[in-house]
Amino acid sequence: MTSTAFSSLPLAKGMLTNLDTLGYTEMTPIQAQSLPLILQGKDVIAKASTGSGKTAAFALGLLHPLNPRYYGCQALVLCPTRELADQVAKEIRRLARGLENIKVLTLCGGQPLGPQIGSLEHGAQIVVGTPGRITQHLEKGTLVLDGLNTLVLDEADRMLDMGFYESIEGIIAQTPTRRQTLLFSATYPSGIKKLAGDFMREPKHVEVESLHSNLTIQQRFYEIDPSERLDILLRILLSERPESCVTFCFTKQQCQDVVDFLQDHGISAMAINGDLEQRERDQVLVMFANKSLSVLVATDVAARGLDIESLDMVINFELAKDADTHIHRVGRTGRAGESGLAISLVAPPEIRRAQAIEALQNAPLEWSALDDVIIRNNRPLTPPMMTLCISGGRKDKLRPGDILGALTGDAGLPGSQIGKISIADFQAYVAVEHAVAEKALERLSAGKIKGRSFRVRLL
Repeated sequence: MTSTAFSSLPLAKGMLTNLDTLGYTEMTPIQAQSLPLILQGKDVIAKASTGSGKTAAFALGLLHPLNPRYYGCQALVLCPTRELADQVAKEIRRLARGLENIKVLTLCGGQPLGPQIGSLEHGAQIVVGTPGRITQHLEKGTLVLDGLNTLVLDEADRMLDMGFYESIEGIIAQTPTRRQTLLFSATYPSGIKKLAGDFMREPKHVEVESLHSNLTIQQRFYEIDPSERLDILLRILLSERPESCVTFCFTKQQCQDVVDFLQDHGISAMAINGDLEQRERDQVLVMFANKSLSVLVATDVAARGLDIESLDMVINFELAKDADTHIHRVGRTGRAGESGLAISLVAPPEIRRAQAIEALQNAPLEWSALDDVIIRNNRPLTPPMMTLCISGGRKDKLRPGDILGALTGDAGLPGSQIGKISIADFQAYVAVEHAVAEKALERLSAGKIKGRSFRVRLL
């Protein structure tokens, strides 16, 4: 029987010690299947969803052959969104603590090019970024991939959905032919097969069961009339009253229609889509993550890179077009041992999709009656927190402790009424309970943080 202990892998002693410190003792199924192959230098195609431990699998793989004394780009990770790129870079930095002088650089759109060019001039062994921005740096000659050992395509299916095939093709053309290519994807559409056929050398295929335990995620399916979709969505939200819910739609227009309808009926809801400016997108995601927004309405592509620690509920406003995507959507709730609820609205033309999900799960679906959706409380669905946006961030040397200190000290708020604090480069966000939001805004606006005055507003 193959060992699933990290200590069984041929990793450097410093890396194993760091893994132990981080509490990484046993490998997840995707890690146990893919890491031995990756460490042997094989090209790997891994079918694995968010939350399966895939980031650590490819991160350990690309760190293993790294030369800390060479500051050229030795590993490149391509991600569909800036949010995912930021998460991946953060995880790689954590896993690299046992190694000396490893620099990880994030290159994504929505941020100025100048500082990125300056960082590249100082060198970085690992670059994580989105295809569009990586292409820009390659065209300018500010990023050179001559010394690349490892190329990772993370959430490759979504990058293809977003129209990045040609960009990826152009990036790969500028990498050495004798590189290792690792492709991670939640689904396996024809575009992935083409990508693998064009750019990978005898790749090994790895797939882990992405089905969800009924013990952690309860799935309910409701057969509906298409004309009643919005009304039933509202009924379910007022019946269940989740603190945090992601509702999946197919198009940007459908997302906006859903948001407009929910807001008109007293539900705290916002949409994320590809048309949003990066700052607007960041704000919506911060508000959702810190419980200042009850319902996030998104397409599958826009939701990629979403990292919400505790998500009460997922609603499929319409069934996903394929069963793998359905499993991926549903897997965003019920994480880390917590229970979750996934509800799907199914119109008669979608019955075949439901049957495909049933076949993949190899278990009957749980169909529920709409009569069981009872509204006991008609009050508006408002989130428990509100978010303050502060016009200073990491570049102003602001830290979470500075903001917490200003709120609990000068502003006189108890720490129990302050929630999550997030620091971006030029802005900071802090969640406070509804009841004290105006007071916190007033005190912070009139006072100082770290001896300086900053503009503060409520989102």
